[in-house]
Amino acid sequence: MHGEIITIGNELTSGMTLDVNGWYASGRLSAAGLQVTRLTSVGDDYRSVSRALKSAMECSRFIIVTGGLGSTEDDLTIEIVSRALNRPLCLDKGLLEIIRRHANGQGTDMCRSLEKMAWIPDGARMLSPEGAACGFSLVEDHVHLYFLPGIPEQMRSLLDKVVIPDLRRLYKKLPVTLCRTLKVYGLNEPRIAEMLQDLHGESGNAVFGFYPRFPENHITVSLISEKARDGAPELDRIEELIRKKLGVAVFATGEESMAEIVGRLLVKKGLCVSVAESCTGGLIGHLLTAIPGSSRYFLGGIVSYSNDAKKELLGVRAGTLKQEGAVSNKTAEEMAESIRRRLHADLGVAVSGIAGPDGGSKEKPVGTVHFALASAQETLSQGYRFGGNRAAVKRNSATMALDWIRRYVTGNTFLPGI
Repeated sequence: MHGEIITIGNELTSGMTLDVNGWYASGRLSAAGLQVTRLTSVGDDYRSVSRALKSAMECSRFIIVTGGLGSTEDDLTIEIVSRALNRPLCLDKGLLEIIRRHANGQGTDMCRSLEKMAWIPDGARMLSPEGAACGFSLVEDHVHLYFLPGIPEQMRSLLDKVVIPDLRRLYKKLPVTLCRTLKVYGLNEPRIAEMLQDLHGESGNAVFGFYPRFPENHITVSLISEKARDGAPELDRIEELIRKKLGVAVFATGEESMAEIVGRLLVKKGLCVSVAESCTGGLIGHLLTAIPGSSRYFLGGIVSYSNDAKKELLGVRAGTLKQEGAVSNKTAEEMAESIRRRLHADLGVAVSGIAGPDGGSKEKPVGTVHFALASAQETLSQGYRFGGNRAAVKRNSATMALDWIRRYVTGNTFLPGI
């Protein structure tokens, strides 16, 4: 059963905000067996919204509309829908009471701008009568329309808990779309495509998608099946084929992040890690500590940005800094060894580089980053050259550091460098 998504907001059409609502809704609907044929973003004006709505109604069985349901002057969706569908606005007393209770709970007085959200088109039905998020649905010429708030958390809650179950009840014989995401680090999109080029003959009716998620690349595998349990073994088989071709570059399946994978591996091996950071400015520690329970394996770190900090906080030798430079294997090695000893960690990881846009040279251009990993038995080091702006170099460097931990703990070699 096919439908469309319309996302509303001047912030979308101006490029000020990414359309995460459209992305999320299309993925969730497709996974539920509901085909999305068109995704449209329009500004907060009557002509654009009305035209998009009427066009969608001509060829869709359901329509999801997000945005413009708030209390500010530019939240015009309800008024536009009322005019476009010739349905007068009516005060929903139940919704008004919910808004009043929510306002009181926030210490806010009820005002006309808040009351505005309780006026909905005649014949509309609240999506979540007991919820705090506003949203309504209606049926027009046998087309089911759902109007959801633009706040991503509220939109996702209503979509998952109310809209998709409602649509599945309407269309009971929907097939199930099974989708699996494999996350890759260290291979770019052209290289992945080249390595998987002969996979189509072995993958049956599966559909592949390739999506850059810097600094990672994600591969999706989708299958349509009458029942979820019938398609799961086939997805397992295809995932195994991909892993055989891409090897250790595949670091996760599903929603797990690189930091989560690293944390799980460290816990499994009973290891603790500490970090010494220069160009990443604490980003490695941030990624590790963003995971609940990271105190089980992350002991701490030092951000030694200047040469003096490297000498005073980590004991990097002045001769090393003078002869090799701060951005070198030797400096990274001394940083890693020192942070491991000082925090009594099993592993010490260090990063020192040139994030740019200034500071580079012919021998060490911007994007040159050196890594080291020290254990009780050995110290390993290597340099890399990363492209992109300052933020990209920092992000890639932090991810590479996590990938070093992952590969070392699992007994795999590091990605080749300079």
